[in-house]
Amino acid sequence: QVQLVESGGGLVQAGGSLRLSCAASGSIFSINAMGWYRQAPGKQRELVASITSGGSTNYADSVKGRFTISRDNSKNTVYLQTNSLKPEDTAVYYCNADVIYYSGTYRRTNDYWGQGTQVTVSS
Repeated sequence: QVQLVESGGGLVQAGGSLRLSCAASGSIFSINAMGWYRQAPGKQRELVASITSGGSTNYADSVKGRFTISRDNSKNTVYLQTNSLKPEDTAVYYCNADVIYYSGTYRRTNDYWGQGTQVTVSS
């Protein structure tokens, strides 16, 4: 039906930057909100940033001023620009999307997750 594929993770020194991408593909009619979550070892998954189809954004307090979320609706892709990275940003980053998709002659909605991409920030 629908797949989300993330890319852009890696190992970076503190103060560095990474740009994460997440592309949705499949029988997509439209995508409502998209977001990035992260999960560090031993911790719960937490919201990092989200963006509506109209471009309204929301950020976790811990990343405000350092991370920027954006999306390209024509490509069904969401991005996360991460700047001034800190060791505590180390986590697996997951993409999430609320998708309206085609199912036969119907349209259905479901929440989808990507497989995750590792971000490691060394001190």
